[in-house]
Amino acid sequence: MSLLVSAAEELSNTDALVLALQQVTADLGGLGGLVHRCAQGSDFLRLVAVSGLTSEIAKAWDMVRVDEDVAPALAVDRGGYVWLAEDSLGIGASGVVSVPLPGSEGPVGVLSVITAQLREPDHAKRFFLHSVAAWASDLWGGIPGDATTDTKFAPDQAVRAFRDMSDGLLTVDDDWRITFINKEAERILGAGRASLGSLLWEVAASQAHGFEGQCRRVGAEGRSISFDVRWPTDQRLYQVRLVPVKSGGLTVSFVDVTDQRLSEAGRTTAERIAAERTARMGELAVALAESVTSRDVVKAVEKHVMPAFGADGLLVVALERGVGRLVGTVGYPQEFLSRLDESSAEGNAVLSDAFRNRIPIFIGSRSELIENYPDAEYHLAVSPMHAVAFLPLVVSGHAIGSCAISFARPRSFSDEERTLLTALSALVAQALGRARLYDVEHARAQELQRGLLPRTLPSLPAVSAAARYLPAGKGDEVGGDWYDLIALSGDRAAMVIGDVMGHGIAEAATMGRLRTAVHTLADLEMDPGELLSHLSVIVNDLGDDYYATCSYAVFDPVTRICSLSLAGQPPPMVVHPDGTVHWPDLAVNPPLGAAEPPFDVQELHLPEESLLVFCTNGLVESATTDFDQGLVQLRQTLAKSVARVSFLSARSPDDGAGRLEHLCDEVMSALLPDEEQTNDDAALLIACTRGTPVGNIASFDLPEDPRAAGRAREHVRAQLSDWGLDELTMTTELLASELVGNVIRHARGPARLRLLLSRSLICEVYDGSLTTPRIRRAGYTDEGGRGLQLVSALSSRWGARFLRDGKCIWTEQAIPHRTA
Repeated sequence: MSLLVSAAEELSNTDALVLALQQVTADLGGLGGLVHRCAQGSDFLRLVAVSGLTSEIAKAWDMVRVDEDVAPALAVDRGGYVWLAEDSLGIGASGVVSVPLPGSEGPVGVLSVITAQLREPDHAKRFFLHSVAAWASDLWGGIPGDATTDTKFAPDQAVRAFRDMSDGLLTVDDDWRITFINKEAERILGAGRASLGSLLWEVAASQAHGFEGQCRRVGAEGRSISFDVRWPTDQRLYQVRLVPVKSGGLTVSFVDVTDQRLSEAGRTTAERIAAERTARMGELAVALAESVTSRDVVKAVEKHVMPAFGADGLLVVALERGVGRLVGTVGYPQEFLSRLDESSAEGNAVLSDAFRNRIPIFIGSRSELIENYPDAEYHLAVSPMHAVAFLPLVVSGHAIGSCAISFARPRSFSDEERTLLTALSALVAQALGRARLYDVEHARAQELQRGLLPRTLPSLPAVSAAARYLPAGKGDEVGGDWYDLIALSGDRAAMVIGDVMGHGIAEAATMGRLRTAVHTLADLEMDPGELLSHLSVIVNDLGDDYYATCSYAVFDPVTRICSLSLAGQPPPMVVHPDGTVHWPDLAVNPPLGAAEPPFDVQELHLPEESLLVFCTNGLVESATTDFDQGLVQLRQTLAKSVARVSFLSARSPDDGAGRLEHLCDEVMSALLPDEEQTNDDAALLIACTRGTPVGNIASFDLPEDPRAAGRAREHVRAQLSDWGLDELTMTTELLASELVGNVIRHARGPARLRLLLSRSLICEVYDGSLTTPRIRRAGYTDEGGRGLQLVSALSSRWGARFLRDGKCIWTEQAIPHRTA
């Protein structure tokens, strides 16, 4: 302004206006400038000065109607600053800024700059524009007729114009004394004209925080700065601009930016909230796409939707045959959920409307809800929520459920929120529809697997056991892991654990086939290696892509020897009676379907009352733990648990089974605390082995001649008398005599009789023959062939098992009045 005032002293008014246009055009980075004059009593604005524009464009704007929708006319009509971000002048510009030239009775003209950018001029540029307009207006007062009069510019006229500016302005000299101050600056500083010549710091309001420091900084550095400051006189926010003057001192201007900053802050907050919501919605879309089960859908909505809207509660209801079934809830008490379970979708008026009309329902308060749905008061009595958005979940034109986003305080829903929530309901509906289909199929698969796995494990005289099965964490998909405990003859027990490679219904069905095969082969009393050889043939017949692992172990309580064979399964851990945990180093054969017979059979001699811990790889391997680390963790968990609670020496088998169940829970919790991290099925089988007391075993060698049957009867009478089982003597004599007679007639020696006292009375006869005894139908006139029919009639169970050097034929009889 100082340069403009100095340069205009020797110019005509017209040239001075052109110079002013050149200055503001350069300062705003514009394409050109225009000055129009208001013709008194006319409906037109007349162009009186132009800079930077061609004659064609200037001619097009020579006359502007005061009622046109263009920046110059709007500035005159409104009496203030106007910015139009559009090509108002038809030359490809980005915008036009116009300010009126103030006069005593209204605008006397208008100054316009055509900008080359879409961005609105900042406050500093707007301040300079206003300053030039005020100066030009005062210059205009010296024009008696039109802009062609060559009256010279008077500097005191600019001073009067600056005095009446709407923005505050003051100047100080090198000693910080005020040399000029306009009316607005006097108001802001709380000073008057008497402040001229006073030190700037003597004016009370100039003590605003940081103001003096910034002034002295500009005085020392000699460069302009702008900053916002809260002014103490009116608590308004002003943008202060400090500009050093070459001749000494500086100029201080004040522009009130309170409303603008509030608007910007509100806009920034709104933009931040919108950006956060957009980000959350993007995350929600990804989470819903990855959701497998209905529970996953509820978790995704809880995590990504509730925080975005500040919600306090969530209800997801699936519509099943007209009845709303709760899929998931957040933030509601149990009493409310119980009342909600009592209502069908048709009986709940709000849900009924949402389902029938398939449009969202937004309720801002309890009173609004009761006014529209009086029956809702029953539920609201136990609900902490006040406002709620009911979003029907519609897939392919059918309502499949409802999602309620609720709030603990009354609130209104903006148009933007309503639109966004409605759009979200479509995403949730699609995800829930897919999840419901998966839930149905998964429930069927789980039911199939539950039917294939043993519902309960038997409690046997020599072995009691507990087991756990956990499917893979991702989607809880069923798999092919299985376990079993099978009763064999002579109080022996078979322990089985296996894993069919892969996950799904097909693998679960294959597991069921293999489990059935194991039971069938176990009934044939095969040793572990032979049984796995037959099982491997079955797996090979399924196809080249089928593999399975299996561990089959047989425990004999008389010898306390556990014979086992491993096909791709890790050896079991052994917990000794003193709490020591031992992991035996045993040979492991390849998995079934990949291995070639024979399978190695190995033996473990177990101390009295030991624990055998079998598991599949899924228990000791996870997304965060490798196989070796898992084994170490399993060993440590077993040692710690057994040291704390004795799982051995239980008073009864039932008591021991209960402790084993607890031990299974501890192991599963320790090794798989986060089910979502499991990437494979996990099966665990813990068996407690007990040897047969020596006093309950009686073994007798028999001669290899017809006297053997008589000797066998004598041994039976004597031993049963010692055990107090005289009521079984006659039956047992008949059984022993018949079995020994078959050995003498059809087999070869040596022969041996063994009696075992357990939950039943077991009678066993051993010989050196591998022939298989079979029941045959005898004719009425046949003198023989009825022996095994007699054995079958007198015993509760009988059979034969083959040994390395012969066979054993055995019978079992129930013991009268004897409990397990």
